[in-house]
Amino acid sequence: MSVHNDENSEEGIQAMTRTEHFSKSLCELEHRPTDEQRQKIEEMNKIVDGVNKEEFNSIFNEETFNKMDKMIEEKTLSWGNAILLLKHVGYCQMLKYFCDFTFNYSFLSNRFQDMIVKEKMMIEEKDEKLLVDLCECYLLLNRWPSSEVSSIIVPCLLKVASKKEENEEIQKEAEIALLALCNIEFYKVPKELYLSKIKEIIQYHQEHHNLTQLAYQSAWEFLLYRLYKDKSLNEVIVNELHFAREARRDLEELSKCVDWERGKEEEGEKEKEKVFIIMRWLKTITSYFHSCELWNEEYVELIGSIVQVYGAADDKFRDICCWCIFPLREAAGNRVVKVEDLLNGGAIDAVLEEIHRQTLNKNSEYFSLNFFLSISRRAKEKKDEMEEVKRKAAKRKVFEKLEEEGYEDIITSFHELFSFFSRKYYFQLMLKISDYFVYV
Repeated sequence: MSVHNDENSEEGIQAMTRTEHFSKSLCELEHRPTDEQRQKIEEMNKIVDGVNKEEFNSIFNEETFNKMDKMIEEKTLSWGNAILLLKHVGYCQMLKYFCDFTFNYSFLSNRFQDMIVKEKMMIEEKDEKLLVDLCECYLLLNRWPSSEVSSIIVPCLLKVASKKEENEEIQKEAEIALLALCNIEFYKVPKELYLSKIKEIIQYHQEHHNLTQLAYQSAWEFLLYRLYKDKSLNEVIVNELHFAREARRDLEELSKCVDWERGKEEEGEKEKEKVFIIMRWLKTITSYFHSCELWNEEYVELIGSIVQVYGAADDKFRDICCWCIFPLREAAGNRVVKVEDLLNGGAIDAVLEEIHRQTLNKNSEYFSLNFFLSISRRAKEKKDEMEEVKRKAAKRKVFEKLEEEGYEDIITSFHELFSFFSRKYYFQLMLKISDYFVYV
């Protein structure tokens, strides 16, 4: 008994790698009764909480999922315990953006898909809780759900997320359901399956604040993915539900919960979750600026909140800084976002600061240069007479800032260079952006 305790202590986990410890624990599940399996799975879930992306991908490969499928088939792992483990794995994968596609190709994915369809088809003795659990597990882990299964899953999980009770258990159920729905990315989902429900969920939260921060962000992420395929949603998202206002408010609240001075290595578990949610909001805002086609007066404040997060993150949270550049780049390239919105929100100053960093990575380089190429291109566009004065004033301010930093000639020359080359060479030129920058 003492050996068993030692293996599952912190020292035992550290003696083995987390990957080894999880694999060993999975093998042990086969030889334990259901109650002991549940205890073991709770220990395995704690291991999953601590893994990084490389460890996650090493543990959860096609072989692991097929092994679990075989255990379920042979009844050495109960459905209830399998769901307890897999739902937690999927939750961590989604929260931390550990993009993994191996589940899609596994026998276990097919088993879940068949079970969902079978359970939905049942008229008598339908187990609603089992159906919800199956839908959540399948969707949290599956990056490419079929249209047949999605048509079952979307209404099922939106029903879970629509519960109005504000106790912790109901809030967690809504959080998992909405987070799972975010895996249905750019597939076209019929409006009748989701629009009225997701609007109701978002509007009810705006009045009563009943959702967790992760659940609310996830509701918006699911809806924003629909905008990519359906531009008729612009009016609802921009002017009816006020995405820019809501994203800004949540970003500011989340930012206050992080001790930016302590640095990433010293943050606690609660802070880590807040940082992950901030990253998720920044990704959602990137999708928004990529797809939206309506201007809104709230854009300046939203851009300003991104810049504030960028400034707070500084060198101690470099991954957050990079995530901040992505939505700024999309905003710069979107013609409905005014250049003066970017100026007044501080976006140009933030991207100039990013270019100067010694820790600049390739993605940041690409998006930073792309930001200024878009600004340069748009500053030269002729507008109607009423807007021409504003355009010239904005253009002057932009180029004054670039000139102060020594980038005016560089950006201008790239603007002409990329206009000359055909689009097929565009990304090849971007591969060595660092060779083009002259740090001053």
